[in-house]
Amino acid sequence: MSKFAVEHVKRVHSVVHGRIGDSIGTGNRITRSWIRCLNEYQLDPGTCAEPEVVAPAELQERQERLADVQAVAKVEMANLYQQLAGSGYAIMLTDREGVLLNYFGDPAFTHAASRTGLMQGAVWSERVQGTNGMGTCLVERRPLTVHQDEHYLSRNIGLSCAAAPIFDHEGELVGVLDASGESRLAQQHTLALVSMSVQMIENRVFLHQFRHDFILRFHNRPEFVGTLSEGAIALSVTGTVLAASRAALSLLGYRSPSEIVGRDISELFNLTFSGLVDSSMRRAYHPVPIFEVRSNARFFAVMYQPVTASAARRSQRNATALPAPQPASALDALHFGDPAMSDIVATAKRVMERNVAIVLLGETGTGKERLARAIHASGSRAHKPFVAINCASIPESLVESELFGYRSGAFTGASKDGQRGKLLQANGGTLFLDEIGDMPVALQTRLLRVLEEREVVPLGGEAPVKLDIRLISATHCDLPAKIERGEFREDLYYRLQGVTLSLPPLRQREDRRALIRHLAAEESEGEQPVELDDGLLELLERQRWPGNIRQLRHLLRTMIALREGDRLTVRDLPPEYRHGLALVVASTAASTAAPAAPSASTAAEADDGASEGAIAGLTALESAEREVLQQTLKRHQWNMSGVARELNISRNTLYRKLQRLNIQHPEKSLFH
Repeated sequence: MSKFAVEHVKRVHSVVHGRIGDSIGTGNRITRSWIRCLNEYQLDPGTCAEPEVVAPAELQERQERLADVQAVAKVEMANLYQQLAGSGYAIMLTDREGVLLNYFGDPAFTHAASRTGLMQGAVWSERVQGTNGMGTCLVERRPLTVHQDEHYLSRNIGLSCAAAPIFDHEGELVGVLDASGESRLAQQHTLALVSMSVQMIENRVFLHQFRHDFILRFHNRPEFVGTLSEGAIALSVTGTVLAASRAALSLLGYRSPSEIVGRDISELFNLTFSGLVDSSMRRAYHPVPIFEVRSNARFFAVMYQPVTASAARRSQRNATALPAPQPASALDALHFGDPAMSDIVATAKRVMERNVAIVLLGETGTGKERLARAIHASGSRAHKPFVAINCASIPESLVESELFGYRSGAFTGASKDGQRGKLLQANGGTLFLDEIGDMPVALQTRLLRVLEEREVVPLGGEAPVKLDIRLISATHCDLPAKIERGEFREDLYYRLQGVTLSLPPLRQREDRRALIRHLAAEESEGEQPVELDDGLLELLERQRWPGNIRQLRHLLRTMIALREGDRLTVRDLPPEYRHGLALVVASTAASTAAPAAPSASTAAEADDGASEGAIAGLTALESAEREVLQQTLKRHQWNMSGVARELNISRNTLYRKLQRLNIQHPEKSLFH
């Protein structure tokens, strides 16, 4: 047994027997679990026994028993795995006894998985594996993390686990979703992602299981109906409550499904069953306001009708299959797992069919017009016109005629046939006003009147023309600052600002690598597909991209046009990019050519847990990046938030860099 394992066993006994206080740092939850493991389960914290694994036939039986949950969970596990890819995590699903049913593993975590028994069929209950994410979650029945030496068994102290319980519509615990890895840093955002995935699993399983019944989906905010946080109630054809999701019970203030199951829906809300059905149909399935009977709290709801018999017959071809997913929309194609872009897409979907103006904010080149076109293409107006106008590129004297159009002879030089303005060209569709902050103030007044009255009078005309447009505007300017300077009308600002979507710059997006590959595929469409090698991808991912996606797309377009083969490498970069790369390598070579005598801080770095071989195995670029990152960490005294802000990256990305570059805090031990 290693020295660390011996020390861990001593610590477990000391905590359980009360000889030292609970210094674990997470309250009494871990202590309670340790006491159970030692006193109730009689587990030896230093045991080296082989992990317990069920027989293949039993595993198959357990998987079939949870077929509905598994069908949904596999999709969410894959999504979660993509969000955590590269951070050394594996995503696991267990049943209610802690038997591991499914596993998505990071290649970097394969070795750890084989050592600790993270494999299909392995039993991870607390009784067998001691305190751990999956087993302790089953006991505590709530989301939790178990980080490294919080584990009971010494063989598991290298793991960091985040787990959340999965419940069915009857409130019964059916399994656990877990993300485990060898990260030395306990990351609360990992637990948040796992909990969100569980909520998605529960919601989708509920909607699938009751797809042949009426389902009332509701929330106290209309834009959240149809999202992760909505409540759902299944109803019979007579309006009797059959089941309710966990979120529905929480929104209504009930603790158990038994409190509402069997009751008529009119006992819960101020509308009858038929009234809810009629209201939803009249409003084209847009949320309608309803009031809860007990508290008179207002909610917004949509009543969905059962799946038709023909659809039911189709679904019977595969008893465990979910309804076929809808084809990905143009909005879905805008991101590859970046949380900020995912939120933007979700919000856009909620408002795109409503009379809500949208403002897109973001640096130049972040893809504001592409997002506007995707919103248009994903909605019911997709077959109608999409008209874009850049308010900064049209001479001020022509902006009014461009927007509103003009009749024959309206002014000197006007076309004898007149001209339909952009507003009328977009009638029935979408008008995109780019760089709205540069619109002349005088014209802002007329635009405001058009938006309020929903009609337009062309220059030189008399009769107003009714207008039906979806308005999306965009700017990289600080509009509130322009309002203060008198350069933008405040009333127009609030009329435009139904919902504001702020696009992240490329340097802050967490899906850069996947986005780079996607853009390369788009730019080579119609030709032989190109491949980007890892070295080039790494370099492109690290660039700051002041021109954002537009700059990246132009670079890839140039490289693809000038390529000599179908595999792009660093050598295919244009000269200005190669020059920047040469400077970095030269700087690295200079810094290592004449090493100074080792100082105290250098000695501390040499003892930070990274081996000589690991550091020597880094490329010149990685060594340079490692040196810069260590200096930044020292300057911020290892304050991760400060370092992430200075580098314009997320904390998650920073942690991955630390792991990849073998950087560890010099003063942190295994039991930090």
